Order: sequence, then C-alpha cells, then structure tokens
Amino acid sequence: MEWVDLRSDTVTRPTPTMRAVMVEAEVGDDVYGEDPTVNALQQRLASDLGFEAGLFVPSGTQSNLLALMSHCERGDEYLVGADAHTYKFEGGGAAVLGSIQPQPIPHDVDGTLPLEKIAAAIKPVDPHFARTKLLALENTWHGRVLSRDYLRAAHEFARERGLALHLDGARLFNAAVADGVPAREIAQLFDSVSICLSKGLGAPVGSVLVGSAALIDKARRWRKVTGGGWRQAGILAAAGLHALDHHVERLAEDHARAARLADGLREIPGVHLLGHHTNMAFVDVPADRLRDLDVHLQAARIRISIGYLPTLRLVTHLDIDDDGVQRTLEAFARFFAR
Repeated sequence: MEWVDLRSDTVTRPTPTMRAVMVEAEVGDDVYGEDPTVNALQQRLASDLGFEAGLFVPSGTQSNLLALMSHCERGDEYLVGADAHTYKFEGGGAAVLGSIQPQPIPHDVDGTLPLEKIAAAIKPVDPHFARTKLLALENTWHGRVLSRDYLRAAHEFARERGLALHLDGARLFNAAVADGVPAREIAQLFDSVSICLSKGLGAPVGSVLVGSAALIDKARRWRKVTGGGWRQAGILAAAGLHALDHHVERLAEDHARAARLADGLREIPGVHLLGHHTNMAFVDVPADRLRDLDVHLQAARIRISIGYLPTLRLVTHLDIDDDGVQRTLEAFARFFAR
C-alpha cells in the first residue's frame, strides 16, 4: 500500500506532468538575472497579486526573513503573533541575522492580533526603545482564514501609524479559495507577501516574495548575503508556474477532504475533534496513548505528526485522495475500539 502522509502539505511530490515541464524548462543564470523561467515566475506572481516585482527563493523561511530585513534596519522592531511562523518556527532569523527585535502579541482564537494590543505594543520615538517599523500577519494561521474585514482594518491601522505590513502568505491560495476571492484581493492589503509554492500547490521547492521594486531590490541583495543566490533555477520555477496554472482551484478538494476527515474523526469515541480549517483537522487524544497510536498508524502505513502533546494536526494535500481519508478513519476507529 502507498503511504498516507498527513504530517504536512510540504510532503507533496511533483506530478508526472509537472516533472515533464521541469525537464523542458528554459534556464539561465539567475544570479545574473538571466533565467527566463525564473523571471517569468517572478513577474507572473507579482502581476497576479498587484505588485511591481517578485523574487524566487528556496524557502518560505528565507522569503519571510528577506522581507523583514528589507523593511527593517538594525535596531528596529516588528510586531508579530506569539504563535506565528515567522516568530516561533523560523529559527529566530530576524533577530539572529537582521538584528531586528520581535515583539510577540498573543493571537485571538481566530488567528487575528487584536488591534488594541498591537497599538499598546508600538514603542514611543525614544532612544530607549527599538523603533517599531513593521506589522507581520499570517494567513492562513493554523489553517484559519483571517477575515477580510479584519485585514482591511489592520491595513488602515498600519497606515495611520506609519507601519509597513507584511503577510506570511505561505498558504495564501488556501485562504483565497476558502474565502471565494482572488488572491490579489487579500494581497493588495499588504506591502509585501511571501507565497509558498511547495505546500498545497505541490511544487517541490521554493517561495516567492512580492513587493515594490525598491523592496525587492533590497531583498535580492539579502538573498545573496544569506546564501540564496542560485543559478539555473528555472527547472524549479517551471514547477511553480505549472502549479499556479493547475493546482490552485483544486485546493478546494483538499479542504473538502479535511472536512470529511474531521466529520469521521468526530464520531470515534476517544477522539476529541477540536475543529477543522481549510486543509487541516485538529484532534486531541489521550496523552498516554500517543506512542501506541503512532505505532498503530505506522503499521497501517499512515503518517501523522505525533509529538509529546495530545493535540494532533492532520493535513490534506495533493497526494491525499478519498481512499487515504477512508483508510485513516478506519485505522483510528480500530485503534480506539481496542
């Protein structure tokens, strides 16, 4: 049997058609700006989302880091969610490499950062304090779609206070598909957006940072400084272009399968469904059964991320079909029937 891998949407593999497109990609040296396929990908996403320029980089972590380092100088501060990816799961890069101070703010349960808490965190113009320059949001956040009303309010808030606004939009297209709007409608509320191609869109590698031409010029320099300059990267950019053409609308299938998975898990005694959002379902199981559950699922050729916490996240994606959802539900049911 094939593995059913629900650990993350990062585990997707290129489809046969995507692989064929990669083989045929026209390439050049991207450090010199001469890779036509990279240039096409950068321009495509910048144009689609309403920005002047884009920059193709190896990872979402680097894309966010370049945005932070391009918006902020040494001694500046960015405001960010306490459970945001850029703050909690990216190695502290802004502080380590950019000398940028993060100011974490607790999330509300819907993933938003309350504007009154953001306002209270902005520092006075005073040499005692880091200079507050940037607000960073994340959409989706743990699968949750931030409402456009909130995003518009955050946009106006940032403008009134002279803050730049960055979006970690690793799953921007999931948010747009779930909200039933073009991704551009979300992206245009921000000064820069990072988009991951290697999650739900199914490309093997890469993210794109979009913003103004001046911001992307700065980001390109920081990409080189942080070791992200690459040569004939059009092979990878071709996968991104194919994903944009063929894998955006189908994200709705992932969302539907996550909902089906959640509905089934809800009916299993011993499993506490916490909820589902876009392509993610969250459950609690008894902590003392985690290790045995992991062994049981592995034997059924099902992978989920099991750590020391009883909350489990199951993520649907391009490589999860209806049969994979059904196998997972049956495996959970067998385990909790024991």
